[in-house]
Amino acid sequence: MRASRGSEAEVEERRQAVLRHVAQEGEIRIADLAERMRVSVMTMHRDLDNLHERQLLRKGRGVATAFSNVTMESALRFRENANVALKTAIADALVAEVSPGDTVLIDCGSTLFPLARRLTSVEGLRVITNSLRVTSLLAGSPAEVTLLGDRYYEDFESCAGPQSRRQLQDIRATIAFVTATSVRDGRLYHPVRAYAETKQAYLQAADRAVLAVDHSKFGRTATYPYGDVSGYDLLVTDADTPERELKPVRDLGVEVRTVDVCTDVSQS
Repeated sequence: MRASRGSEAEVEERRQAVLRHVAQEGEIRIADLAERMRVSVMTMHRDLDNLHERQLLRKGRGVATAFSNVTMESALRFRENANVALKTAIADALVAEVSPGDTVLIDCGSTLFPLARRLTSVEGLRVITNSLRVTSLLAGSPAEVTLLGDRYYEDFESCAGPQSRRQLQDIRATIAFVTATSVRDGRLYHPVRAYAETKQAYLQAADRAVLAVDHSKFGRTATYPYGDVSGYDLLVTDADTPERELKPVRDLGVEVRTVDVCTDVSQS
């Protein structure tokens, strides 16, 4: 059996894998999870205790159970710790698009949290966002931060709706960084209508728009379609995104940059 010790990031990656197994199966025996993850039952109990305390699943007598009323893929507490290395690599590419003195719009997607951390070292920025988490990450930095207000959505720790869109009409930003929940054949989708509409408003408020999406979001759809990627100047993704999904993006005239976990960047 493989040793369970590892870095904090490795432990979190394992816990996210455990969470995915439980979400996929609905309920699974703890002993089976331990065997599947190649760790001791004691280690699996610790992992499940952690996930239970974070309200990501239920841990019972000998079993772990998924929340039937939670959309795990859209809950921020799930997404923030998924694909951390890729999000870090994407952030390294995104921050190169920012110059001192820019006015920067940042969407609420967890893919952009590492970017927010990097912006703390860029002088003279004005940052506008609908994300409470982004606002918190920029606390104490030189940036002037404006939080867009509207209906608050707990799963996204952010605001969206008509008031946010009206605020964006009065803003002119240098660059907007936006994420997507689902991308298929160059078209964009979101499970919540208010966010689909707010993302479109971000594009209209900026001189340049960058879409940041890792490979796990491609080839999927959600309830509300909201156009295609043609409104963006640049797509930054990772090297595991299938070419069949990138071709429609290029065909729409959008530049594509791919990164790997070593933060090497290629252009096409």
